[in-house]
Amino acid sequence: MSRGRHATPVKLAKKERQELLSLIGRKTAAQRDVMRARIALLAHEGHSNTMIAQELGVSVQTVSLWRKRIARQGVQGIREGERSGRPARITQETRLQLIALACEAQEAEGRVTPTLDEIVVRAVERGVVGHISRSHVQRILQAGDIRPHRVQQWLHSPDPAFREKVNVICKLYRRAPRNAVVLSIDEKTGIQAIERKYPGRAPGPRRLRRREFEYIRHGTQALIAALDVHTGQVLGSCRERRTQDDLVAFMESVAHAYPGKQVHVIWDNLNTHRAHAVWQAFNARHGKRFHFHFTPLHASWVNQIELWFALYTRRVLRHASHTSTAHLRERNQAARPFKWTFRGYPLQTGAS
Repeated sequence: MSRGRHATPVKLAKKERQELLSLIGRKTAAQRDVMRARIALLAHEGHSNTMIAQELGVSVQTVSLWRKRIARQGVQGIREGERSGRPARITQETRLQLIALACEAQEAEGRVTPTLDEIVVRAVERGVVGHISRSHVQRILQAGDIRPHRVQQWLHSPDPAFREKVNVICKLYRRAPRNAVVLSIDEKTGIQAIERKYPGRAPGPRRLRRREFEYIRHGTQALIAALDVHTGQVLGSCRERRTQDDLVAFMESVAHAYPGKQVHVIWDNLNTHRAHAVWQAFNARHGKRFHFHFTPLHASWVNQIELWFALYTRRVLRHASHTSTAHLRERNQAARPFKWTFRGYPLQTGAS
């Protein structure tokens, strides 16, 4: 046995030793609990307080304190006991009342984002607290992960046929009908050909890439695009404007690109898409092989082409410098389908 001052003997049952070894091997365990578990195991082996302190890099007093507690209470002794001290001035009930004040739906003068000072005043006026600082209110809200000054926009679809329309579109996304192609079509308008007036600076150690603020405008373009959802292939056309005639001309190119196939078109409720007389005449010219599916109202995100437009914006347009609209039209995009999911509710396929 190691030499050192006389220490309180510790005897642990086999089950207790296994529990402590499991605690030590647990990656998420608190370091203070791991240290106390090691003290218990070394004490059980009969080592002195001095030897244990040197082994674990703590004081002899710390080893002695926890050794005595473990000897009296067993494994339960490594846990912190309740500490004495001044009782909390703000009770849990009061904290919940303060959070409720911050989350009230309506504010004075039509605002819905109260300031910390306004929450303090309201809490005092309603008798929730006699006095509280704005910093104390801030800490309470942070602890509850409440941010009343932040607003996230949300758009609800009032379409009564929302479920039916989404089910039809998602069924097409999962599998195209026989001898058919499924195309997501939409327009991205107002794409600016912007040239940076001065060259930027490359990034370096501890330095971000820098971009000159001033720029030169070279006009705008409207991009009409069709995404084959099963291959990822994109058929696009850049034009000066986006009119009904422009869209019909683009659809003629779509018909030419997919001869002899049934074409299922998914697009939103834009007025040019809803011109039934125009598309009836168009469909008659092409053997009625086009089938038009409209996304629910206020739910154009169901259209996969929106994902491609987002990628195009991030990878091609953002921070770019285009010297002309012709330069803007030059783009390369690898064909790759999206792994699209809908998490609104379980999809209804019609299968029993």
